[in-house]
Amino acid sequence: MTLIANRINKIKPSMTVGINNKANALRAEGHDILVLAAGEPDFDTPANIRKAAYEAIENGQTRYVPGKGTPELQKAIQKKFVRDNDLHYDLDEIIVGVGGKHIIYNAMMATLNPGDEVIIPAPYWVSYPDIVLLAEGKPIIIKCPESQNFKITPEQVERNITPNTKWIMLNSPSNPTGAVYSEKELLELASVLLKYPEILIMSDDIYEKIIYEDTKFSTIASLEPKLKDRCLTLNGVSKSYCMTGWRLGYCGASKKIISAMNKIQSQSNSSTSSISMAASVEALNGPQDFINEHNERFIQRRDMVVERLNNIDGITCTTPEGAFYVYPSCNGIIGRKTNEGKEIKTDEDFMNYLLDSEGVAGVHGEAFGLSPYFRLSYATSEEILKDACSRIERACKKLS
Repeated sequence: MTLIANRINKIKPSMTVGINNKANALRAEGHDILVLAAGEPDFDTPANIRKAAYEAIENGQTRYVPGKGTPELQKAIQKKFVRDNDLHYDLDEIIVGVGGKHIIYNAMMATLNPGDEVIIPAPYWVSYPDIVLLAEGKPIIIKCPESQNFKITPEQVERNITPNTKWIMLNSPSNPTGAVYSEKELLELASVLLKYPEILIMSDDIYEKIIYEDTKFSTIASLEPKLKDRCLTLNGVSKSYCMTGWRLGYCGASKKIISAMNKIQSQSNSSTSSISMAASVEALNGPQDFINEHNERFIQRRDMVVERLNNIDGITCTTPEGAFYVYPSCNGIIGRKTNEGKEIKTDEDFMNYLLDSEGVAGVHGEAFGLSPYFRLSYATSEEILKDACSRIERACKKLS
């Protein structure tokens, strides 16, 4: 008998959390580190949302609350789905979790049996495969190259469906690439999935409102109503409302799936904080105009970073349509050598080199399932971003 469960050997620690922690530890030791590895906005939680939290505390809303969400929050989520997505869920088709990751975890635990397959387009958010593995499922990683704008095609989906396929995961806007699926692309995927009535669809819409210029957000359950009962539409307050530390995600799905997720939650964490729930009611029901203001700032930062990176020999960078990351290729860097004679063989080598030589912390593309790339967050000040780009350029010029 072993102390640690065998399932733990199947998974890795979160790469993004680990890199962020390492960079912050180096900074705490006095090193000059620019951390562009974190997936969170640098703006404060809006004042009206903070006020709602203060008032909830003063009004004694500090006791146990229903795990699936307070009635007020469930109604706010229900209203949001109708207003923003034209999706109509009954209250027993909605559940609240401790962030979006927790929703995904509960959904996989509630539905996967050993050997069930989950199609995951790569690049993917780092936790998708490991959550599937924890639930004893089998991640089926489909590489979606830059030539496809990092998006899965209907042909790829159909080619990889087997009798064991249980889920497909879609994330738009994407972490790490910022790619956004168009209505046409989603309808083409839907036409394939309609042929396979046993397959469930996870639509991770957490970056829904962080979208730029004329790009339009769409979610598959709204575009193809015949798929709605097979879709889990995931969202949360972390990104759009600058509430990463409040830990609140939510989803709409079939009553059967929500009931199973609620059963798991009742025997694990029970619920997220009552104060986070009260604040999230105000986030969803209150003013939304600050989101566009934040997006304008993100666009300025994005454009500057993309331009600067594309001027560095060995690096090319597409312009993301949403989220707050760039996912540049470092293919032109692979094979070069440092002054010490060490060859840059992988994108992880390149990220380690940037951190060691210039104090820039990003996340290597292998963590997201597609190399040779790296992810940088531009959810930080323009001053820091300019400094980071200068350091990356200086580091690349040192290579031979």
